[in-house]
Amino acid sequence: MRVAEAVGRVLHGHGVRHVFGVVGSGNFHVTNALVAAGARFVGAAHEGGAASMADGYARTCGRVAVLSVHQGPGVTNALTGLTEAAKSRTPMVVLAPEATAPLSNFFIDLPALAAAVGADFHRVRATHAAEDAGAAYRAAAGGATVVLGLPLQVQNAATEPWSGPVPVVAPTPSAAPQVEPLLAALQAARRPVFIAGRGARAARAPLTRLADACGALLAVSAAAKGLFAGNQWNLDVAGGFATPLAAELIGAADLVVAWGSTLNMWTTRHGELIPPGAVVVQVDSDPAAFGVNRPVDLTVAGDVTAVAEAVLGRLDADTTGTTDAGWRTPALAQRIRDHGRWRTVPYRDESDAATIDPRTLSAALDDLLPPDRTVVVDSGNFMGYPSMWLDVPDVAGFCFTQAFQSVGLGLASALGAAVARPDRLTVAAVGDGGFVMSATELVTAVRLALPLLVVIYDDAAYGAEVHHFGPDGHPLDTVTFPETDLAAIARGYGCDGLTVRTVDDLGPVRRWLAGPRTRPLVIDAKVCVAGGSWWLQEAFRGH
Repeated sequence: MRVAEAVGRVLHGHGVRHVFGVVGSGNFHVTNALVAAGARFVGAAHEGGAASMADGYARTCGRVAVLSVHQGPGVTNALTGLTEAAKSRTPMVVLAPEATAPLSNFFIDLPALAAAVGADFHRVRATHAAEDAGAAYRAAAGGATVVLGLPLQVQNAATEPWSGPVPVVAPTPSAAPQVEPLLAALQAARRPVFIAGRGARAARAPLTRLADACGALLAVSAAAKGLFAGNQWNLDVAGGFATPLAAELIGAADLVVAWGSTLNMWTTRHGELIPPGAVVVQVDSDPAAFGVNRPVDLTVAGDVTAVAEAVLGRLDADTTGTTDAGWRTPALAQRIRDHGRWRTVPYRDESDAATIDPRTLSAALDDLLPPDRTVVVDSGNFMGYPSMWLDVPDVAGFCFTQAFQSVGLGLASALGAAVARPDRLTVAAVGDGGFVMSATELVTAVRLALPLLVVIYDDAAYGAEVHHFGPDGHPLDTVTFPETDLAAIARGYGCDGLTVRTVDDLGPVRRWLAGPRTRPLVIDAKVCVAGGSWWLQEAFRGH
């Protein structure tokens, strides 16, 4: 057996069923080995798109994604998407062919590249190919983005035959989390709030039970939107996207427990959201995350689910455990029902004859779209509108590509999400700048024939820069553009294309939704420069 074949078989044996990429000579054999073993290859138009597809796939289904690229430029083309994945702790293995001779045109320092963006690096050896591939997979399954170097001179070398089964690796026993101080803080609190982040995405059930036991309200960071969907005490997203009611209630808390969240500047509005007198607790499996963004009063090291269950166990056993609902009153439950969604917050519609208010657009789409949806949001001025006005059914229904704050990743990420959940309608919310950067992947969208709706919030500008620099009188010629028929561009790629300037223009969307949805629909929504994008003010304070 050759090394490339062994790597493909091992990854498939560990459960890999999809591999995203662009094939060249360096990754031809390992990709074909995965396909021969039973995996599906999803070919992208560009390695950058392939990286984002793998990222969106893993975030949506929770399984390890595999990205396969050519050596040298194939790796560097994928670098922005790879960086987003690494910063988001996306479980991903990057099959990176490696030219190890420094004089080769394809040579790059892969270990240094991986380290520079926060990814792990592993390298396959001829004598231990199956072992090395398995180790890379397990590292990814543990929450790392792993660059797996495949030296060109090694891939064709003979190695020990491998046909499975996958060796069972017993998890390393972890010490029981020390929860007594957290327990005491919960019992003393009258107005507790839980803020769950990316590290709590799998912990809905224990966190909900614990919140019920101690009378806490529930909120999330943007990366965990949907985690508590449907719960009557859910305040939705904290920080810049928080509703006025959520900001008011979090601002009145006497205890804030961050579960798998570092309480960064976005989640806390630069610290102003959390009241000065509140006790702040941070629960995280990575002690290095403690206090990285703001001082905290108490830290608990451990897996979020394990910590929550340990506290629940102590509350059940402790006769002094609180049964007082605190601020969970019928009156507050009614306020959350009446004012807990952006749809219930009044605003002045700034639509005109030629453009539609992005809030009005988002609300109308929320009414049209089926509840079973995956919403993928690119970066840019527009991003608050779909994040705040489009509901999602659960935490898997929201993919937020903001860890690296790169424009242009959302469309391809949505393709990966659609592959992961073809049973749901995938909605890619993008700005016109990000769309133009990534439009080449519409070719892939058409080939896949997956249910995909692309909504372009088209303000004919890099809107963030307009908002940032315009008020100070700076010239904006470098960040504003002539109106472009983006729907026509989409039709050129084989999609259905629709231009929207008013709510009435959305009629064809209803017809598309009722049909087979085998061709992607791209909506070029000509949006006005509406008020309300206050999240940009928060963002620019950090620049």
